[in-house]
Amino acid sequence: MSRLQQVYINHIASFLPNQAVDNDQIEQVLGKIGDIPSRVRKMILRSNGIKQRYYALDPITRQATHTSTDLAVEAIKGLEQQGFLIQNMDFLACGTSYPDQILPGQGVMVQGLLPNAPACEVITTAGVCVAGMAAMKCAYQAIRTGEHQTAVAVASEAASAVMRSENFQAEIAEKQLINAKPEIGFSKDFLRWMLSDGAGAVALSSSPNKTGISLKIHWIELISYANEMPVCMYAGGEVEQGRFVSWKGKDSQYREQHSLMAIKQDVKLLNEHIVEYTVEKALQRIIAKYQLTADYIDYLLPHYSSHFFRDKLLAGLERINFVIPSQKWFTNLSHKGNTGSASIYIMLEEFVRTHRLRAGQKILCYVPESGRFSSCFMLLEVVNGD
Repeated sequence: MSRLQQVYINHIASFLPNQAVDNDQIEQVLGKIGDIPSRVRKMILRSNGIKQRYYALDPITRQATHTSTDLAVEAIKGLEQQGFLIQNMDFLACGTSYPDQILPGQGVMVQGLLPNAPACEVITTAGVCVAGMAAMKCAYQAIRTGEHQTAVAVASEAASAVMRSENFQAEIAEKQLINAKPEIGFSKDFLRWMLSDGAGAVALSSSPNKTGISLKIHWIELISYANEMPVCMYAGGEVEQGRFVSWKGKDSQYREQHSLMAIKQDVKLLNEHIVEYTVEKALQRIIAKYQLTADYIDYLLPHYSSHFFRDKLLAGLERINFVIPSQKWFTNLSHKGNTGSASIYIMLEEFVRTHRLRAGQKILCYVPESGRFSSCFMLLEVVNGD
């Protein structure tokens, strides 16, 4: 058996489409459902603290300017602009919450659109926010085991494609026929003010950069509590009497009239359990496994979907006696938006670019997923910092 190798993040890039969209412009870009302003928009935006975000849509025509695949390709091109040679890539892992197609996998679609991409092993990871970190772990393990020399992990989201008002026309038309209010349920409308588009990519190898900084990956831990928890965030189905029912069991008319392919969130379940499962339960396992202490951590990069959860996250850390002071936290949610599985990549890129890091500093990344309550933590160490 070959000796396990160290793994380093050598390059990080992100891509955000078009111009930033502020809160007053969202309905202009996504459209008003039933031509009526959302009743919950202001409340949700007040709570989530997001001031601007990016959409892969033309603000005038509301037609797509980029697919999720396009966004991933642009992020990888950003690695090339930093000197990464795409021809050297022998492993590619792609994660996304909502791929552009049911099949084939998102990974091979990205490889197919990437100029000068070589033949290589390609992995596609599915899920919600943790899909991006699952791709990262696949790339990490590919290098760690010595099976591959150069790996790329990328995550991308084009949530706007399924949040445009046009996608809800059949549901609104059906409600108007029965004289119901021409609006969609809170579980669907909620996410229109939460999610946005973007992509991020990293290049990994077994050697640190000769100049500048690299990030050594100590470990990546993923855990799912789907054995205990029901579906909380989903698309392509609905919950009937506590049981999840797939779109495959419904006819096309039903799917359209109930917007079954829209992304939905059980907000009550989210608020009650996301910190308990993705912070308290998950992190305590990791603390025990690695004998981890809070004072060992120099920075925390938490991906939370809303600033509403910031204090709840801190309270959860306090309950397990793992308090990382908030001045050590970094997030760009307010100005980059919640880009799902791509968020941690986009956050890490800005963090490294805007902070003067020193060799030996430890960075803990946290990515929760409400799909069915999964969590990921990753520990990084700055190498060759100035």
